[in-house]
Amino acid sequence: MKTNVESFWVFALAFKFKSLFSTNFACFTLLLVLTWIAKNLIFWAHPGGPAWGKHKWRKFSSIPINKPIPGPKGAPIIGSMKLMMGLAHQKIAAMAQSFQAKRLMAFSLGETRVIVTCNPDVAKEILNSSAFADRPVKESAYCLMFNRAIGFAPYGVYWRTLRRIAATHLFCPKQIKASETQRLEIANQIVAIFRARKGDIRVRDSLKLASLNNMMYSVFGRKYKLDSRDAKMEEFRELVDEGYELLGTLNWSDHLPSFADFDVQKIRFRCSKLAARVNQSLRRIIDERKAETALLHRDFLDVLLSLQEPDRLSDSDMLAVLWEMIFRGTDTVAVLIEWILARMVLHPDVQARVHDELDKVVGRSSAVTESHITEMVYLAAVVKEVLRLHPPGPLLSQNNVELSEMLRLSCEMANPLKVRVRPRRAPRA
Repeated sequence: MKTNVESFWVFALAFKFKSLFSTNFACFTLLLVLTWIAKNLIFWAHPGGPAWGKHKWRKFSSIPINKPIPGPKGAPIIGSMKLMMGLAHQKIAAMAQSFQAKRLMAFSLGETRVIVTCNPDVAKEILNSSAFADRPVKESAYCLMFNRAIGFAPYGVYWRTLRRIAATHLFCPKQIKASETQRLEIANQIVAIFRARKGDIRVRDSLKLASLNNMMYSVFGRKYKLDSRDAKMEEFRELVDEGYELLGTLNWSDHLPSFADFDVQKIRFRCSKLAARVNQSLRRIIDERKAETALLHRDFLDVLLSLQEPDRLSDSDMLAVLWEMIFRGTDTVAVLIEWILARMVLHPDVQARVHDELDKVVGRSSAVTESHITEMVYLAAVVKEVLRLHPPGPLLSQNNVELSEMLRLSCEMANPLKVRVRPRRAPRA
């Protein structure tokens, strides 16, 4: 009987300890959750949002900041992510105006600290400073190999080599002059397509196809008919379109490291599939060129294949450079020309003056050539004005990891659209 009583007390104490442990564990978990919520609310309360609040509390720097940079707090944890959706440059410019941020505005994209300027003087200092020479490489840009191309390669010997190769062999006056006939042929094909079609015309689709055709000739020496629907042209058009969609999508994994392992938006998965298709298409073209015995071309691919040490590129770097040339040279040119046409439709007086200049310089019985461009001053002014109002890259992202330089100038992104349309510097008509 004594044994049974002793056993009962043992079980009672064990049950009591289990209940106490469960209660303490629940309280401890609740305390952790409340601490986490309070910590994030404190970070969020800082001007600029949670990323800037977290940075302040970490005390990484002993450099004092007398006055915090103004900016929206956004939402806890995610910050001002909604600013980067849709027409981000317009939202950011409007937000800077509402906060009266005359020089700089700070905000948070998840755990990424961002500072924007809409001031021409500050933007000039940023773009001319070697401290901001690098660009932040997004996950999509890295997966699509742009980290080894001119646009995203880190500033240094490799980047300067790529720039020298492109300036010497692709964008030099001699090479541009050599491809003039091809550009005139493409322009004539566009005019013929517009004349043949009836009803509404999607101008951008034809312009993108023409731009892609021009880049295929400059880079690979290949010619295609715009109305032929060639399978290879269609393939590259699909690759470029999907690449722009992926690069233009706000990837939460770039700014919230906790999401990085899950690929919630499937961006990493889509980029991997696209990069494999790009590699396959470009390697096929390179292998075909290497197999040729006679020198039938003198395009950019031939230049890359003929480079010697120390400028010679590896196969992976060559693929990245070729892909960027095709990618960058397709959409930006098409969008710019579309804006020029749209602006002239909206301003009939400008269109009339351009027509008068064409009649005066070229005449109605002659065809327009590139030699006439230097004499068409007003048309050149129209192109510059459209570039000012509608720059191909309305947001320029610069990266800076030197805290002292960031606190001195404090900027990661310039908004050239707002800079270009400021009434103080460039009044709009």
